[in-house]
Amino acid sequence: MNAMHAGPIVVGVDDSEPARDAVRWAAAEAARVHAPLRLVSSLVLPSAHHLGNPGMGTTYQLRMTEAAHAVLNAAVGLAERTAPGVAVESELLTGFPDQVLLDESRRASLVVVGSRGLGGFTGLLLGSVAVALASRGTCPVVVVRGTSVPTELPDARPVVVGVDGSPTSEAALAFAFDAASRRGVPLVAVHTWLDDMLDPTLAPVIDWTTIETDERALLGERLAGWGAKFPDVEVRRLVVRDRPARTLVDESVGAQLVVVGSRGRGGMRGLVMGSVAQAVLRHSHCPVAVARPPAPDA
Repeated sequence: MNAMHAGPIVVGVDDSEPARDAVRWAAAEAARVHAPLRLVSSLVLPSAHHLGNPGMGTTYQLRMTEAAHAVLNAAVGLAERTAPGVAVESELLTGFPDQVLLDESRRASLVVVGSRGLGGFTGLLLGSVAVALASRGTCPVVVVRGTSVPTELPDARPVVVGVDGSPTSEAALAFAFDAASRRGVPLVAVHTWLDDMLDPTLAPVIDWTTIETDERALLGERLAGWGAKFPDVEVRRLVVRDRPARTLVDESVGAQLVVVGSRGRGGMRGLVMGSVAQAVLRHSHCPVAVARPPAPDA
């Protein structure tokens, strides 16, 4: 996988439909990139004396553990049905879900979570888990949301990527080109520009055409070289005078994946769980990938 380092695709699992969507998406992705799939769930067990009766506490712990294993086993079956032939493993880990998945991200090529969860992964959309992963995860993170296309059918919808020229924008481009190439679909490269400091009274005298021409040239510079690396990918350029989050959310309506960098500048500033990233994760109509540059020692 060109855009990611070696390692399994890790999925955070609980007994919710969004988590099952994440398992389906991740299983299909594992088959596509020839990676193993690792399903994990977390459990924070109460003290054996938590209920005031040692016997009752121990029984409660046992029931919680059995229920968590049942959810994991069901997720394994779902993954195997979705992508026969993919190597699947599962593990129930002790700890809070955000830290569990952050630890997993150090060894994973990708971490996938649902748009919201139950039990061990409550609040996976813009809750502590998703925020921690998107902000501090070591590998790329995908939040699966929106209406999905059945994995057994061809999906011709494009991949959309936000471009601003920052190092994490380059990581997003690498991830997005790789994703589009493997899917055999076009890539929509989105670059927005909007000068928030502009005096509104100057708007009538500004040469917007020249500014747009300059911004298109800037996008062309950012894309230079990627066409040679991925000659099979049709690239559609979209330069818009608007806010980045709104444009990316609009484009997500007809996309199968939106890719953003873990932080941005210029037209995509604030992508470390700032207003742009949070808006895209909250409102996107399809899965969202948050990419980041490889670690210096990678």
